[in-house]
Amino acid sequence: MATNLQIDDKLIMRAVKLGNHRTKKAAVTTALNAYINHLEQDNILSLFGSLDFDPAYDYKKQRTRT
Repeated sequence: MATNLQIDDKLIMRAVKLGNHRTKKAAVTTALNAYINHLEQDNILSLFGSLDFDPAYDYKKQRTRT
């Protein structure tokens, strides 16, 4: 899918240089992946303290072979 974006040339060239990318597309793709990973981590962190657990659960029992 072709997408036209107006990205500041100085900003994109800095990203290309710092990331040792061969193309602008590679720099943008890497940046988007990092952004998505960051947002997904934030979503996971928001779950801490909100999940209930069973204090009687025996995790060692699950490890035994039958």
